[in-house]
Amino acid sequence: MASIFSIFSTKDPDEEMRKAQALFEKIISTQSDSREARNMRVRMGLLSRAHLDKSFVTGAEQMASWQELAALAIANGKEKPPLPEPSVFQKIKAGENDIYVYLPEEYAHEAFFLGGRYQAAAIPAIKAIETMQGLANQLCYYELKLEEPFQVLQFLRDELAQSPDNEDASGLS
Repeated sequence: MASIFSIFSTKDPDEEMRKAQALFEKIISTQSDSREARNMRVRMGLLSRAHLDKSFVTGAEQMASWQELAALAIANGKEKPPLPEPSVFQKIKAGENDIYVYLPEEYAHEAFFLGGRYQAAAIPAIKAIETMQGLANQLCYYELKLEEPFQVLQFLRDELAQSPDNEDASGLS
């Protein structure tokens, strides 16, 4: 019976995005070093990691689609479509719910375009991981004021670790 009423409780995405951005800005502007403030920073760090990972994957997926459309357009003598645009918001699974997570443009766009460059084979996996980790470190240390940065692209690290022809992956941390 609850599913019948779910249409009445739909959340306005624009309002959810506004709240996500306000929460991020509140957390990074907090000067307190209380336990509660540190916990909020850590939680935001985990959400930010999910955002960065998802932005990277989205960039890779959208670049793959764009490359196909561009090749088709060229083959048909037409102009290439515009490049895909990244978003500062990502919908992230948090427990039972999907929530919007905000990251400033410099982080979200860099992650998106790194995923696209990786998909286009413009950069190898190790370089993608190193660059993304540098981005995550910057976010953790300078924005969220965390003592330890979180690790991004674990799925790609795992994939590299499984690859018998890639001994360089073991040095990644």
